[in-house]
Order: sequence, then C-alpha cells, then structure tokens
Amino acid sequence: MPIRIPDSLPATSILEAENIFVMTEFRAMHQDIRPLNVLILNLMPTKITTETQLLRKLSNSPLQVQVDFLQTASYHSSHTDPEHLKTFYYTFDQIRDRKYDGMIITGAPLDYVDFEDTAYWDEVCRIMEWTTTHVHCTFHLCWGAFAGLYYHFGVEKYYLDKKLFGVYRHKIWKPTSPLFRGFDDRFLAPQSRATEVHLEDVEKIPELEILATTEGGSLAIAKTKDSRQFFVTFHAEYDQDTLKLEYERDRAKGLTTVDLPVNYFPDDDPTKEPPVTWRSTGQLLYSNWLNYYVYQSTPYDLKEMPAFVGGKGYRKKR
Repeated sequence: MPIRIPDSLPATSILEAENIFVMTEFRAMHQDIRPLNVLILNLMPTKITTETQLLRKLSNSPLQVQVDFLQTASYHSSHTDPEHLKTFYYTFDQIRDRKYDGMIITGAPLDYVDFEDTAYWDEVCRIMEWTTTHVHCTFHLCWGAFAGLYYHFGVEKYYLDKKLFGVYRHKIWKPTSPLFRGFDDRFLAPQSRATEVHLEDVEKIPELEILATTEGGSLAIAKTKDSRQFFVTFHAEYDQDTLKLEYERDRAKGLTTVDLPVNYFPDDDPTKEPPVTWRSTGQLLYSNWLNYYVYQSTPYDLKEMPAFVGGKGYRKKR
C-alpha cells in the first residue's frame, strides 16, 4: 500500500519514477481507513535527500501511511530553501497537541559536538520527552540514536579513534525478533560516524536490550524491552552514492587523512561505481518496524496511547 505525502513534495516525482506507490491527498481522503501517522524530525542539512531516502523505505508497508515532517525552530537550516521548509515542515509548537503512531528522529552531522553544546539540544530534548506521551513507537537514527540513549537513559557517547565509515557486516543478537524477519544471519549496512556507546553501558540498563552489533563489537541496534523506542546507529536508507558524496565532501574540505569507505568501492577504486549491497536490509528494517512495532500494536484511537516510562528517572534528574 502507499505512502501519503503532499503532491508537490520534491520526493513525490522521484518516487513515482521508481515505480513506488505514492497516493495523492485527494485519493487518500476518499479511502475509508485510518492511515498510520508517522512524524519525521529531519535534522540533516540535506533535507530533501533525507526525505526521499526515508520515504522510499516507508513505502513498503501494509497500510496507508500519512507522513509529516518536523524541523527545529531554534536552528534554521541554511542548506534548504526556506520556502520548502515553510511549505512542507511543521515546528514543534504546531504539532505538540497531536499524537502519532510512529516517529523517526534522524541523524545529524554533529559527531564532534557534545550534546549540551548542540544549538538545538534543548528543543530536541523537549521533543524526545514529548514522544513518551504522544508517539507509540520512536525510531532513533544514528546521531538521533546516541541522543536518545543519552537523554532517556544517561548512556554516554565516546569518540572513536577512527571514523567508522563504509559498508559493514552486522551480527544479529536476537534472530527471533520480528524486526529481523526475512534477514540473513549477517547483514550489510552503511556506517558513517565517529562516536559509539559502550555495549556494557547499554547492557546494564534493565529497560534496554541489544538486537545487533557491527563487526568489531560496536552497537548497531538496541531497543526498549517494551518496544516503544528503537536506537539504530547505521544508515540502511542510504543511496548508492551517499558514502561517495561524503568522502568527496571531506576531501574537498582538505581532510587528506580521510580514508576510503570500507567495503564500498570495487577494488577500493573511487572512480568505480559502488554496488548497493544493503538495499534489502533497508527495506526489511523499515517495513518490519512499521508493520510489527507500529501497525500491529498501536491503538486504533491514539488518545488511548499509554505513556512510555522507561528511563524516566534519568530524565527527572536532568
């Protein structure tokens, strides 16, 4: 079934060209079903690219999905046309009284910035607190995962000696989890980060469980045991050329010590076109999350949504 997004959103024409089922608002209004309401807090500077990547993955779902986009009010992106943000994005004050079946909090290029030094940290904290009463299931992605683990549970992030950059093999810790239905025993996915959390710090939080790790033992996926919060450190939604563009960007900045992305370019030759080896991972990850942890468990009437309670003691201390 389709995703439901504004007809004039730039991603619409891109997805339609890829033969992805995108429903017009007019047609959606005439279907007698309740769509899943999903909110995306997009913290990436390249907002249109991130919109398209995530919508592509959310399109493989069993039900109609209504997607709203959220931006920060305390920090304005300089990489996206203000008219685009005005047309397609809400600010928190505009949606704070709504409830959502699912939410995605994206990554952000803030590896080397402490959380409290982030320009919009206070606002993101307010939004993460709001998710505990207004979102049935929240999917924290990359920087969003580290921010969520820190805010909700006090799990510290640590800087890596060397950026984890490339396409890595991942090990599933809990193969019986519905999140991994259809997955191979080992799966490939892009990583692009210079921080990590220590597994032992996650393991000692009784409300959390580890679902997968990256080769080398770094956290890949964790979730709360009540399945209301997911924390994913990799980017299964990335396009074929995303790592290439990041590599070229860093080289253009004069960062000559930047390594080639691991397991990405054929023969480690950046002039060769990289194959996509993680597409099925991305489709399964997002469709399984949306199906088993949002659609299958969200209340039909969102007013009946119970509050998420895990980690609340830490939040009160802050």
